[in-house]
Amino acid sequence: MPVRLASGPDRSPSVPAVGAKQGEKRHVTNSGKERNEAYAFFNEVNTIDLLCKTLISKILPDGVHPSHFAIILHLVRLGDEKTPQALAGAMEVSKATMSHSLKVLEKRGFIEIRPCDQDARSKLVYLTDSGRHFHSQAIAASARTFGSFLKDEHRQAMVGAMPTLVTIRRLLDENREPVSDD
Repeated sequence: MPVRLASGPDRSPSVPAVGAKQGEKRHVTNSGKERNEAYAFFNEVNTIDLLCKTLISKILPDGVHPSHFAIILHLVRLGDEKTPQALAGAMEVSKATMSHSLKVLEKRGFIEIRPCDQDARSKLVYLTDSGRHFHSQAIAASARTFGSFLKDEHRQAMVGAMPTLVTIRRLLDENREPVSDD
């Protein structure tokens, strides 16, 4: 589904006001400078993401993609017993894409998919001991790789950026739908 930006008479995109609830018709029209700042910020974040995923993909074994590793990271961080649908929502992918990714991870023995005790129609995803070991190895390889070029000033800059990045991530997590033209 293409992303459409709502626009006012000055052709400036409208965005939900901070604190606007989903479906609420409150909008703020941004100036050109604000749009350029937002674009520059998200462009930089996207470039960092692409470079990081490319580097991580060279660390992971053949057939395991950064998107698969992201599922492992999610399960380690938030725990087991996630439905495939919940994982698809968390990763912002389709149910079919998540199903394929889970099959790859299951075939490698990194996860198990079991029926849900409360609802036989649902399945739950569990990280295996092999999956936890894979996670540890991949994190260690990543740390070695990033540690080879990150200096103290880079680490300090990253730590200093974390509160801002967490704030922006939460804001985006709360505002996942585009603003419509109406």
